Order: sequence, then structure tokens, then C-alpha cells
Amino acid sequence: MASLEFIKYTPFREVIEDRNIRWVHDKLARPIDKLPQIFWDSGEPWHEANHWALTKVTSTAGGHIKTVTSLIKHLAAYASWLESVELDWRHFPMRRKERAVVLYRGELITQRGKGTLAPSTAHARMAAVIQFYRHADIYGLVDRKSPMWEDRQVVVRYYDTVGFERTLVRTSSELAIPNRSRTGLRLEDGLTPLRTDDAVRLLEFAKEQRLHEISLILSLGILTGARIETITTLGVKDIENARPDAETPDTYRIPVGPGTGVNTKFDVSGELMVPKFLINNLREYAYSMRRLRRQGLASKANRRLLFLTVRGNPYESGSFNRLMTDLRRRALGAGMRFMGSFKFHQTRATFGTWLMEVALRVAGTKAAVAFVKDAMLHKDERTTFLYVRFHERTPVKAAVANEFSAIFSGVVNRDWNQYHA
Repeated sequence: MASLEFIKYTPFREVIEDRNIRWVHDKLARPIDKLPQIFWDSGEPWHEANHWALTKVTSTAGGHIKTVTSLIKHLAAYASWLESVELDWRHFPMRRKERAVVLYRGELITQRGKGTLAPSTAHARMAAVIQFYRHADIYGLVDRKSPMWEDRQVVVRYYDTVGFERTLVRTSSELAIPNRSRTGLRLEDGLTPLRTDDAVRLLEFAKEQRLHEISLILSLGILTGARIETITTLGVKDIENARPDAETPDTYRIPVGPGTGVNTKFDVSGELMVPKFLINNLREYAYSMRRLRRQGLASKANRRLLFLTVRGNPYESGSFNRLMTDLRRRALGAGMRFMGSFKFHQTRATFGTWLMEVALRVAGTKAAVAFVKDAMLHKDERTTFLYVRFHERTPVKAAVANEFSAIFSGVVNRDWNQYHA
């Protein structure tokens, strides 16, 4: 399976002296930390994809490293699929349905239909692949005569700030996958929460399986709403220095965001609210022999981190996904069917819905939204209001379902029994 790695890129330039070429550090170009690079299962780099990543980051238009990383993650998924079906990415036979990129589009649509891939992810993944092929075409990395796909011109109509209608012509590929989301209210990032009994069952299962790291990471997600980028950058000192809340001593607070060394989305500053019992578990784990062995293998810069892999490295996208894949495989084997489409970010949605339910029970909407917004480190209040709407709609759906069952179940069951008589 192809892998995604992150490197520190130092730019060099060639210098010719006495007909000899030597490479020197290019002081005019900036180094790039954590530049995403794709490697095939053989260990060989995917040169063309890695050239695209470097070009995106260093382009004059500017490419934020997080945006480029997101694109390369999608391309890494394509690389893994190519290896699984043993196809070359430049496979463009005359028959359209046999082309690698067309077959991959069909695979994404199949996954979307099964619910194992969100519509937004399928859309973004295909868009990233198309962007890469356009780059490869421009730089002559593929045969210019290869029949990749057909482009079409799409006219987009919009109104400017003073109300005049304008039109914009853009190029669209026939391979693009529309982002057709499923019906129903979705929370941030398009996910829904776990049922309470499923969340409890998941935590118990991870603990029973002695999956110590994933058990604690899941606990932090479900009980604090922290994102994975926040959890994986928590340090031992952050746990040691957690302070009890002045009004609720059984709740501890951990500062996160700029200046703390703990990452947050959009660099929002705030505090995680962590139950006292979880703080105690985290402190116990921090000085366990299991973690100390990992710390002994870590570099000086990473020893501070609470969670480290067996090789002493920070949890990155690839290593954490492997951890989740192992958990999902075990849980499905134990009959936990809801784990088939489980995403870690659902832990955040689970915490948010529970927190909003409790907050609305004891306070008005305005106070509840303000409290949940701070607790979940939301940058925009509109995101928090999604949890209010979700909470308000749940009893309505339950009431409708109960009414329909009460009115029609007897009729349907009676007719069905007569049919089989």
C-alpha cells in the first residue's frame, strides 16, 4: 500500500564551475517543513505527485501547506487503490471504461453509495486527482496524446454586490463527482453523532482489547470533543498542569491553541474541559512503562508528547489511520456493526450533542450556545447552532416515528399475516 510521508525540504540550486556541476543551498528560496510526499509500496517515491506537491506550495499564487497536504492525502488514497488493482496511473487505453482514472471514479461512487465514503470526500478526492492530471499534462509528465477525459465549458450565473447579473465560464471535467450530500441534518464536517449506548460500548471494547492509546484517544474525543490534531499534540506537561475548574472541581481545564504547543483548528485559543477521572487516567498512562519505552525511542523534540507510536514518533495521519483500521476490524469482528462507517470525528459530534442537550436543559438557548461554543472551540457561532437544530429535531423525529407505528403497524401486520395464511 502506498504511504504518505512528511519531509523537511531544503531548496538547492545548481552551480557550474569548470564544467562541473555542484549543488548549493538556495538562500533565496524558503525551506518547507512537513512537505507531503507519496511513496509506493516498493519504497520508490511517486516523483510526479511529489513534484505537484512542491509546485503547489512554492507557486506564486501561494499554496497553504494544510491545503496541499489535504490534496496529497487524497492522491495517496488513489495511489493505494492503483496498487491494489495493479494499474499504472498513466494507463489510458482507447476504451474509456478501461482507463485507470475512470475506473477509480467508479470505485469512489461505489464507496459513496455504500456509505463508507462521505459525498463531500468522494467529490474532493476526485477533484484532487483531476487537478494532479492537469498538472502532469501541463508539465509533460504524461503523453499529450493520451485520451484522459473530455472537458466541457460550464456557465455559472451569479449576482455582484450591487445586484447585476454576471456570468463566469469555467472548465469542468466529465469525471467530476457532484457533492450530493445525504438528506437530513448533519453536524460539522458532515458527520452525525454516535448513539450513547454505542459510544459506551466502543469505549468498553477498546479497554477490553487493551488498546491503551486508542482507548484514551477515544475517551478524549468523546468526553472533551477535542479534534485529533489537538489530542495528538497534547504534552505530558499539559496533563500535569491541568487545573480544576473553580466552579466545578471535578472538571479540569487544559489551555490549547497558539502559544501552548497544542494545535487547534483555525488556531482558536481556548480550554479543553476534561473530567477528573480522565485526567487521572492520562497521568497514570504518562508515567507507565508502556509509554516510557516509547518516549525512550523518541527524538528530543517529541519526548514531551503524551501519545507516541511504538517507534517513538508522533501520531501522523498514516499511523493514526492504521490504529483506527485495527480497531474497526476488531470491532466489526465482535459484531459492532456501527463501526463499519465509523469516523473518529464522530466522537466530537457525540460530545457536542450531549453537551448541548445538557446545556439547554438548564439554560436558555443564548447561554447554552455561548457555553458550547467555548467548550468546543468553535470559531463561528453558526457551527454551534447546528447542535441546537439537531437537538430540537430529534424529539420531533421520534414522535413522528412513534405515531406512525401506533397508527399503521397493526394494519400492515394484519394484511401481511393474511397474505401468508
